[in-house]
Amino acid sequence: MTTADKQAPAGELTHFDATGQAHMVDVGGKEDTRRSAVAAGTIRMQPATLALIISGNAKKGDVLGIARIAAIMGAKRTSDLIPLCHPLALTRVTVDFEVDAAANSVHCRAQVDTTGKTGVEMEALTSVQIGLLTIYDMCKAVDRGMVMTNVRVLEKHGGKSGDWTAVVNPGT
Repeated sequence: MTTADKQAPAGELTHFDATGQAHMVDVGGKEDTRRSAVAAGTIRMQPATLALIISGNAKKGDVLGIARIAAIMGAKRTSDLIPLCHPLALTRVTVDFEVDAAANSVHCRAQVDTTGKTGVEMEALTSVQIGLLTIYDMCKAVDRGMVMTNVRVLEKHGGKSGDWTAVVNPGT
């Protein structure tokens, strides 16, 4: 029996075959379509840490500028980090940071686009998390208690399953 013969039935986890063995999903027969995903997350910190980021005087440099580059690189390297992800030719990665002084937080939002056979949700999530981790790394000398939270997919577009948008409650 070949791996293709052991694919998981519809509605079940796709990264396991019918015998429960992990495998990389075969997307060879799928059509190339335009696909995109948006993910977001937040890092909370002490007010003084946020002030340091805003001022641009952090010892390691422009925290948000470097975090943006790291987030883009993270999206591009997702298949190196997540074992069963397909390597994808990304057509665009955008990363935005929003300072939320009232909540002593920085919000990160990433959009990843491709034209291909599989979606880019994992690339968008990886982008956000790497961006937040970079902020942590650059500021940990002054604030080891920073908390990354609410990393999630907000929307995805394209592919056979079509569009999906998360229901996001205020404050989450």
